[in-house]
Amino acid sequence: MRKRFFLPPAPAGAERPLPFAADAPWLAPLAGYSDLPFRLLCRHYGAAVCVTEMVSAKGLVYKSPGTGELLQSLPEDQPLVVQLFGAEPDALGSAVRTLRGAGYAWFDCNMGCSVAKVMRQGAGAALLGDAARALACARAMIGEAPGRVGFKLRLGVDRERMVLPDLALRLEDAGAAWLTLHPRTARQGFGGSAHWEEIARLAPRLSIPLLASGDLLGARDGLRCLAETGASAVMYARGALHDPAIFATHRALLRGENPPAPDAAALRAMIRLHVRLAREHGGSAGALLKMRSLAPRYVRFLPGVRVLRQRLCRCTDWQDLETALDEFLDSAGLS
Repeated sequence: MRKRFFLPPAPAGAERPLPFAADAPWLAPLAGYSDLPFRLLCRHYGAAVCVTEMVSAKGLVYKSPGTGELLQSLPEDQPLVVQLFGAEPDALGSAVRTLRGAGYAWFDCNMGCSVAKVMRQGAGAALLGDAARALACARAMIGEAPGRVGFKLRLGVDRERMVLPDLALRLEDAGAAWLTLHPRTARQGFGGSAHWEEIARLAPRLSIPLLASGDLLGARDGLRCLAETGASAVMYARGALHDPAIFATHRALLRGENPPAPDAAALRAMIRLHVRLAREHGGSAGALLKMRSLAPRYVRFLPGVRVLRQRLCRCTDWQDLETALDEFLDSAGLS
């Protein structure tokens, strides 16, 4: 059956204010991963704010089937930021207007995605190479939701075309409510090292919150980044994909506690919780396929994980998957 466009209304709690603080770590927008089950898992471990996967502004305007699925949420999944991407101011403004009408409260514009198929549309990090268009897109979104729009940035398209701090300051002047900086260029992708010193240079020049992203692979990285840059908060991406409990560890370290080393019971509980959430709030064949690729990340440090991946690829239903995971954890000595 062909999918129809459906825009789910925002759940209760959508208007809750966004926290910007060292003890309020965010979950980044992760294309293909930060769906409702994964967001709920991260919130269980202490994620203060989650950002949706990238949502196409044109997809909302033209009611593309499947677009609304990215916006499925619950009251316990609040506050939630909807991340939009696009290169046309009219489409971005219209998308925010539509979402505001459905009760959504917080928005982000992706100006940092370096994936080729996004940049070919003039969207994502391609906007860094066209400041006039980037600012027009920003003003269109802010005009529909003053004080409710943030922007995710990189340093520039490449080292020869750096746009910060100028673009960041112009976005602030246009009415941006916050900024997020992944301090790499688009050409770098995720290679090399994130230049945290660029966050440290930008933070004191802004009067709005600045979130730090990039190379935050563990909670200690997050705390070190906060200390070195003066950022308002951190946004975990790959670190959360490998360990959703990173948020609980982050908060524990800030309290001066020594978080316990991951043990068998905690690891098994995390995997089982994710499977349960995926079955309850995903449930489709696509959700099963996604879980087959996600689960091995959580046990990547254990012997035999390659064999587990191969077995999971043959799982055709949830019972098969749960049996495979339980048998693997038992054979690894985890109880």
